[in-house]
Amino acid sequence: MTRAEWLLTPGERGNSATRLDVRRRDGKAWSEGNRAHALVHGAAYFTELLEAIRVMRSGDLLLFTDWRGDRDERLAGPGTEIGTVLREAAGRHVVVKGLLWRSHLDSLRFSEKENRRLGAEIEEAGGECLLDMRVRPGGSHHQKMVVLRHPGRPELDVAYVGGIDLCRNRNDDAAHSGDRQSLPLASAYGPHPPWHDVQLALRGPVVGDVEAVFRERWQDPSPLSRSPATRLRALMHREDADAGRLPPQAPDPVPCGTHTVQLLRTYPNRLLRGYPFAPDGERSIARGYLKALRRARALIYVEDQYLWSPRVVACFAQALARHPGLLMIGVIPAFPEQDGRLTLPMNLVGRITALDELRRAGGDRVAVYGLENHAGTPVYVHAKVCVIDDVWASVGSDNINLRSWTHDSELSCAVIDESLDQRRPRDPGGLGDGARVFARELRLGLMREHLDAQGASGQRAAAAPDALCDPASAFGAFEEAAAALDAWHDAGRGGPRPAGRLRRYTPPDLSGAQRALATPLHHVLVDPDGRPLRLRRHNTF
Repeated sequence: MTRAEWLLTPGERGNSATRLDVRRRDGKAWSEGNRAHALVHGAAYFTELLEAIRVMRSGDLLLFTDWRGDRDERLAGPGTEIGTVLREAAGRHVVVKGLLWRSHLDSLRFSEKENRRLGAEIEEAGGECLLDMRVRPGGSHHQKMVVLRHPGRPELDVAYVGGIDLCRNRNDDAAHSGDRQSLPLASAYGPHPPWHDVQLALRGPVVGDVEAVFRERWQDPSPLSRSPATRLRALMHREDADAGRLPPQAPDPVPCGTHTVQLLRTYPNRLLRGYPFAPDGERSIARGYLKALRRARALIYVEDQYLWSPRVVACFAQALARHPGLLMIGVIPAFPEQDGRLTLPMNLVGRITALDELRRAGGDRVAVYGLENHAGTPVYVHAKVCVIDDVWASVGSDNINLRSWTHDSELSCAVIDESLDQRRPRDPGGLGDGARVFARELRLGLMREHLDAQGASGQRAAAAPDALCDPASAFGAFEEAAAALDAWHDAGRGGPRPAGRLRRYTPPDLSGAQRALATPLHHVLVDPDGRPLRLRRHNTF
């Protein structure tokens, strides 16, 4: 196997303006010799992030981007509020620079005030945090990254990339009792919504790549917003509107592992004046999926917040249609995050049509599940993970929908491990690629949790790993566990609760009138298209 069979070459990214693909002397569009570690759930991520920030000292560099930041969200108990932790770092003369999405108004259930308050707290302590609204109309900056650099101590350098924001609801663990600092979701999730999520901790040369992504946005000379009203509000609040100088970028950390990592991104085709680092936008997340899916033969495993939009899932459907032995498992939220009379159909219609397309292509080879905790409360799946044939793994901020693939800013990591996994089947796809340790262990770790196939200590059940390595066995194990739990619920929940957290997902029916009203609203408000017209016409990326 060559990496170029799975990963994008520089020309395939479709964006010659970025520095990402010209940073290395070898001319490769990915970095080698990294160590990627999946931090499953916000509690694991927040604990590690807190420890990493607290050892930073004067002259170190802390960079972050986020969709939402709540200054009072605790990373690990009282005194660890994210605002306090970043303020203390700035007080130690750590160079703190942040980019938060400015956000739409709180009255629309967004986070304008919260992001402004976190930014103000950082600025008061001597750091710098800009509220960035350089997006398409109705769009957002959805990237979630933290980069920690340590001049003179490069062995401590680390970057975090994934789906976990520095905000409320995220601090949950494998028990899924929910974050005590909660934001409301649909009523089915209760007062403290259980939350399932994944972030990657990255060490090695890829840290320099993640930092380069931040620097491209930070050094964009365009105004933070084009809206006169927004700029007036910023002036009234005395917001920082000018990006200060960054210290020169340090050399990339030395190789330290076996993981090849490629950064994939989405930037929209921004009207009038585009991004200097992506003048026509960038859709390398979409292109990365399209390329990887062409090699899918055995199992596509997806955890996704949305999994909607027929124009996006078409590439999954095509893979299923081409290869009659290919299986697909999806793990999604059982209920959309909003349950209003108008917002619920707007969210459901895209998923219903997407799942119809997948099932037309794959029939009973496609299985989709929701999750619940042991108390029976649905778990909100916010993870953005895909593993194909235990070779290619993707973790990022991007969901499988048109908005994430074309319209909002996103950042994802495609990981291929040089270490072969020797457990059978050693080559699930049958193309000579061989199963890879990182991809397989990521999939197995997530599956074990959903099946309750590990003890309270987090150790593997004795027989589970080898059984779940086989795609057909894993597919069957999910099917069997969900059927048992569904039957227990249908029978009134009498007797011992079956093991596992999986419930078979069956989308509700929408009337013709609901579909007719919800479909255009879905396309305009929920899942807009950020591609140039020439790409929309042919549904290409």
